[in-house]
Amino acid sequence: MKHISIGEAELEIMKVIWKAKEPITSLEIGRAVENKGWKKTTIATFLARLVEKGALSAQKQGKLYYYSPMITEGEYKKSQTRNLIKTLYNGSLKDFAVALFEEESLSDQDIKELRAIFDDMEG
Repeated sequence: MKHISIGEAELEIMKVIWKAKEPITSLEIGRAVENKGWKKTTIATFLARLVEKGALSAQKQGKLYYYSPMITEGEYKKSQTRNLIKTLYNGSLKDFAVALFEEESLSDQDIKELRAIFDDMEG
């Protein structure tokens, strides 16, 4: 999957669209993010950029456009994680894991869950 770069504000729009689980209009998106204080033109700009980047599709029905995600939230997170590891850790998953575990104090429960994940991967 191609890495799609999505800005922080655009990600807020994507979260609304992923949560909707069906095509959604800019009016509905605007209502969902009204606490941000964004104007309709700002939201329209974010939507246009996301369509241009290939993150969204826009279908016109009557006078309204309905927006649908072209990538799932899971695909986006995987792409972001791969890009982070590639950029900051020269592609080394081991170096990424070491840095993560050195910074975070893991509880016994965290360690247990991680062990179970590794066991599942090996089995």
